[in-house]
Amino acid sequence: MGKELEKATFAGGCFWCMVKPFDEWEGIEEVVSGYSGGHIDNPTYEQVKTGETGHYEVVQITFNPELFPYEKLLEIYWQQIDPTDDGGQFHDRGPQYRTAIFYHNEKQKQLAEQTKREIAESGKFNQPIVTKILPAAPFYPAEGYHQHFYKKNETEYLEDRAKSGRDQFIEKHWEK
Repeated sequence: MGKELEKATFAGGCFWCMVKPFDEWEGIEEVVSGYSGGHIDNPTYEQVKTGETGHYEVVQITFNPELFPYEKLLEIYWQQIDPTDDGGQFHDRGPQYRTAIFYHNEKQKQLAEQTKREIAESGKFNQPIVTKILPAAPFYPAEGYHQHFYKKNETEYLEDRAKSGRDQFIEKHWEK
């Protein structure tokens, strides 16, 4: 039998935009939108969106590291975000929309720190890289209507994504 499945948890702004990039690869078992890093148990979207619970909007990815290594997840993650913005992401403002990598083991921590250093030294950005690297905290799945939003509400998802500025940023900074 293969290796055990692992978890990866990433905060990259609005979780609606963070599911699709990870969703349909061999070796990715599940991508769940949710909340992590805050100071209350079982928060609701209404509580988190106030910015007062300390939670980040995150995606938690269950993956098979033999088929889809953590390094590849990190590569995809960095290319979805503005790692220099500490006030949120694109048009989504507030602490719940900040960026962070929540590591689940020492290897993930080391790889996250290494890739953060590489991006900082790459010259791609003229501002400091502010994405935090934090130990995994309790994860609370978001309400059902947030799960796989891009599939269930395609028009609203595409409209929100278009007006966010995310795609223009990605194209400018990440496209080869």
